[in-house]
Amino acid sequence: MSDPKRPIPNHDAGLPWVRSPQHLWLIGAAIATVILWQLPWGHQVLYPFSILATWFHEMGHGVAAMLLGGRLETLLLHPSGSGVAQHSGQLWLGPIGRALVSAGGPLGAPLAGYGLLRLSQKRLPRVQLGLFLLGCALLLSVLLWVRTLFGVLAIGAWGIAIALIPLYGAPWAQYFALQFLSVQACISTFSRLDYLFTENCTIQGVAMVSDTGQMAKQLWLPYWFWGALLAAISLYCLGSGLWRLARSRPGEG
Repeated sequence: MSDPKRPIPNHDAGLPWVRSPQHLWLIGAAIATVILWQLPWGHQVLYPFSILATWFHEMGHGVAAMLLGGRLETLLLHPSGSGVAQHSGQLWLGPIGRALVSAGGPLGAPLAGYGLLRLSQKRLPRVQLGLFLLGCALLLSVLLWVRTLFGVLAIGAWGIAIALIPLYGAPWAQYFALQFLSVQACISTFSRLDYLFTENCTIQGVAMVSDTGQMAKQLWLPYWFWGALLAAISLYCLGSGLWRLARSRPGEG
């Protein structure tokens, strides 16, 4: 029986479209991360997340290659934050397949992040499953593909830390961890935004064609067109995921 003299708490006070202060902090963290990555010293501040962003990027290439009939051979991750995914085998769809593998790096992470953001709106067992699967994916990549000592240590540490969150983290911390890591995946494309609009690049002293440069070679349209398209899709994944999250309450799925 309710007490008519006692006011009913307003859980939607503040911004009417944000239903949890935790979501507001998450949105603020996403904006701050994007801004920091564009500053000269931002990569030093966000160095651990820069390495994680590189892993998402290179695994995006690798997964795309495997889905198109190729084999992922090695992941080379370096202390500078650069990386290379090496694959072999004949890819399906010819030039289109090669272009899709090139796009898999910039797009793989935002798509994975969007999926994890949607999963973070579910009940706690689903959130725990998402954290565990992400941790296992990091550790599995170390066992199968990572071939640099730095990569083994850095990605192995990330994998162990994430896999342990469901065991020792409080429920709110598990929700926030999955959401924060999902956002980091979504915005990893923006960690090196200028790379999307570069036709050629240098990695560990070796000159290479960039991802968008490869897409231009296979699909003819200029590299800056593909860079703008990939950036727009990544931004949509981030914006749509955050909007859906902000309109939800933790665990209401």
